[in-house]
Amino acid sequence: MENRNSENLGSRDRGNQNGDRQFNPSQQRKRPFYFRKKVCKICHKDLPSIDIDYKNVGLLKRFITEKGKIVPRRLTGVCAKHQRTLTKAIKQARTVALLPFTQL
Repeated sequence: MENRNSENLGSRDRGNQNGDRQFNPSQQRKRPFYFRKKVCKICHKDLPSIDIDYKNVGLLKRFITEKGKIVPRRLTGVCAKHQRTLTKAIKQARTVALLPFTQL
């Protein structure tokens, strides 16, 4: 029994061949992760009231990608009510040719 080699150890040996476990700094204690409540960027009380309008192209450009797609609300941090109004305003601005439908 004293002449064990690394083949006989099987799943018990998780370290190197000598049976020593290596120190891994990523296995240190991690801080608990706390979720911050997302606040709508448009509803937020500290900001001045933002009017969502199809003529406000500067605001609408922040909510579309480089290719012209509308960014989803889970990425923008906007509430459902304002995401709907943003979508309508973006589509209206595209129709009036203030925003492009696509950008190649």
